[in-house]
Amino acid sequence: MSALPTGRVTFLFTDIESSTKLWEQYPDAMKAALARHDMLLKHVFEAHQGYVFKTVGDAFCVAFAQAADALMAAVEAQRALQVEECAEIGRLRVRMALHTGAAEERDGDYLGPTLNRCARLLSVAYGDQILISSATQERAHGHLPDKTGLRDLGEHRLRDLAKSERVSQLLHPELPREFPALKSLDFIPNNLPLQLTSFIGRERELNEIKNLIAGIGAKHASPLQIRLVTLTGAGGCGKTRLSLQIGADLIEEFSDGVWLIELASLSDPTLVLQAVASSLGIREQSGRSLTDTLLDYLQSKQLLLILDNCEHVISACAQLADALLRRCPKLKILASSREALGIAGESNYPIFPLPLPEMRPQSSGKTNSWSALAQCESVRLFVERATAVLPTFAITAQNASAVVQICQRLDGIPLAIELAAARVKALSVEQIAARLDDCFRLLTGGNRAALPRQQTLRAAMDWGYDLLTEPERALLRRLSVFASGFTLDAVEAICSDRARGLSHLLGISDSEVLDLLTNLVGKSLVLVEDRDQEMRYRLLETVRQYARDKLLEVNESEIFRRRHRDYFLKFAEPTEARLQGREQETWLRRLEREHENLRVAFDWSLAIGDTEAGLRLAGDLWFFWHVHGDWSEGRAYLEAALATSPGSEAKSVRAKAIHGAGVLAWRQGDYERATELIQQSWALYRELGNRQQLAYCPNVLGLIAHHQGDDERAVVLLEESLRLFRELGDKRGIAYALNILGLIAHRQGDNERAAKLCEEGLALRRELEDKRGIALALRLLGGVVLHQGDLKRAAALYKECLGLFRELGDKWGMANTLWQLGRLASYLGDQGQSSALFKESLVRQRELGNKADIASCLEGLAGIACAHKEMERALMLFGAAEALREQIGAPLPLAERADYDHQIPMARAGLGENQCAAVWAKGRAMTLEQAIEYALKEDS
Repeated sequence: MSALPTGRVTFLFTDIESSTKLWEQYPDAMKAALARHDMLLKHVFEAHQGYVFKTVGDAFCVAFAQAADALMAAVEAQRALQVEECAEIGRLRVRMALHTGAAEERDGDYLGPTLNRCARLLSVAYGDQILISSATQERAHGHLPDKTGLRDLGEHRLRDLAKSERVSQLLHPELPREFPALKSLDFIPNNLPLQLTSFIGRERELNEIKNLIAGIGAKHASPLQIRLVTLTGAGGCGKTRLSLQIGADLIEEFSDGVWLIELASLSDPTLVLQAVASSLGIREQSGRSLTDTLLDYLQSKQLLLILDNCEHVISACAQLADALLRRCPKLKILASSREALGIAGESNYPIFPLPLPEMRPQSSGKTNSWSALAQCESVRLFVERATAVLPTFAITAQNASAVVQICQRLDGIPLAIELAAARVKALSVEQIAARLDDCFRLLTGGNRAALPRQQTLRAAMDWGYDLLTEPERALLRRLSVFASGFTLDAVEAICSDRARGLSHLLGISDSEVLDLLTNLVGKSLVLVEDRDQEMRYRLLETVRQYARDKLLEVNESEIFRRRHRDYFLKFAEPTEARLQGREQETWLRRLEREHENLRVAFDWSLAIGDTEAGLRLAGDLWFFWHVHGDWSEGRAYLEAALATSPGSEAKSVRAKAIHGAGVLAWRQGDYERATELIQQSWALYRELGNRQQLAYCPNVLGLIAHHQGDDERAVVLLEESLRLFRELGDKRGIAYALNILGLIAHRQGDNERAAKLCEEGLALRRELEDKRGIALALRLLGGVVLHQGDLKRAAALYKECLGLFRELGDKWGMANTLWQLGRLASYLGDQGQSSALFKESLVRQRELGNKADIASCLEGLAGIACAHKEMERALMLFGAAEALREQIGAPLPLAERADYDHQIPMARAGLGENQCAAVWAKGRAMTLEQAIEYALKEDS
């Protein structure tokens, strides 16, 4: 294969005419014919210095450094195809197009408008025909292949391209010369407007919708008899632009053309018929109704009608479409609307916003690929439209996160993204992203030539809102109090009002909610998703902001935000108990789904000064934050609630919140604050006489003492906790205390006693069917048997443990088990696997803010560096870990001391004494973030 051409490149695109039909009719024969076709073309193209950079189905995309080579390759390929026959199919008719220009090369592929023009030129050609653009003709001037000539076919308007193309046909005596007029927009009847901007993405939707309209079913299946396809979606999601693109792509399939009927400007439904007739050039005839005249005209026509923006005249559109389809057998209709027309034979195709980009967090230790990010459709749209108004604009490592945020905050809605991109003339992308909290003020000033409702985001939203009934508007406004998704039960509880005595509001009863919600789904204002066999609903963020503003306008915001808060306050009450029982997995998923609603409920409580409600909600959620690994967030909420609370709330509420804050502080390695908080909660529980919580407090204090290196005090506290739990008959508490005592025994080197305690605790956890408890016990027991030398059993225990943590979504559990597996891999001599596991654990621990376990990961990676003879790296990491342990007051556990004492002398032996001291000091001087970044660097 020749080298990849760069600079000005001549592209040759090919495909087989009517290949879809051939595959439908002769699937077996086409396999053999296509294999022969591919082999022949590849040989010819490469023989003439062509670089085949892509094949898609039966299409070839080839790049040439010289236009003359490309022309020769095209002629030779067509000559070879003329003598290729397949008994069943006959001769494959291949069309070819050539265009020359600059293109961006990326990973062995090409991007840019040059390729788009070549593809559009190919689309108007016929099988056996070779078309060339004016640019290729100029490039090959004086170098045409022998016996070839050119026929000027004139100027042609190609779909999606603002500038028309002067097209020539390459002639050769052995190739067909005569073809019908090119299938360009100029020669097939249509009224499609010239598009001044490129069409971005939607490849899957384009293919699926075109197949529906063309009547192409699954392979070997009967053709679908669908003649009406309706694109439904929210305002601004790109239905009109997609309809026009589909019409342009299918224009050659309809001998009588593709006709656009624009309905947005109509205010009278009776004018729909007149609009269709006028677009087709049909006039009323004396003595006949316009309906009959239209039906007679269309009865024999093979034609595609595009009915655009049907929602405000939907009944009239439905009636006309039904009449047309019944009387005109060759007619097909593509409609766009915010809701389906609702007639027989209709295929409703929902149009969703563009896919959103994902910005890999910097904590992942992997770099983002900005070029890959730019391939996301919503990002591509923003970049292209921004470049149109500011040619110097480009996505970079510096602005990529802001571009991602803009696309995400705008839900991938094309209209909103285009309006935002237009602002780069005056604002940086960072400034645009920062102003999206009031997106309706920011996103104005669109195309002055567009319809008024397409010039601002608010106008687009007003259009859909005005079409709703008053009860639908009321429900939409009230749904804005939800922060993310919501269930039907939540909507019925929060958004209905007749049953709750709110007579001054527009009445919506519980029984009406489902019908109204269904209507809003049908009108593309509410999205519906199936989550774990429960239907869940949500608003796009732009719709939510609009509905929130409307709720404020009618002075109902406080009423429904309070009901939202009260609903989720009640929802959160059983959290701790549910997460420790047989339903823990189900409840973790429910809490994950409602997490954003719970956050909003908490924030609103504190914002209006209802600190008791905020404290109660945070206290109910502490155990969720604990098991889910949201330690920083949970602690911040609890500390904020405690700081603003006057102390007049019930002691049980305050004690629970203080205890939760203490546990999360311990998790983060803030042992001083953790001890202070747990002692406060212990005192409150004594006053309340709550014996169960009195048993848990010394348990947590014992853990803190252990992590601070005071195992003597830890054992005393844990034995007291175990005694209290036995008195209460609390099996879960007994198991917890046994496991922690087993951990301490293990770290003191008494693995026989540790194993006994851990086995007893694991048996109780299994009896209780407590998945998280089982996972914790497995992790501890795995560490014990690892030190006993039973590596096979340790691996089995860790793998079972990791599986359970993954099922539960327990972030700390997964992070810690990955660290344990890293140690196991190191003992087995697989240092590469060990390093990868330690790094993955480190990334997760950084996200959790767990400093004690971060130190363990740094030490684990230092040990790997020793094994790789990277002594300077090892000492840097050991120094950083030592400084971190001193900072948080968490000495190295005794169970990890043996490895540490073995590795430090090894590392020091590889360097001189003075150099060792300098490197160690350098490691100690690193900030936590610097140490983590250094540890995540690739090792040898």
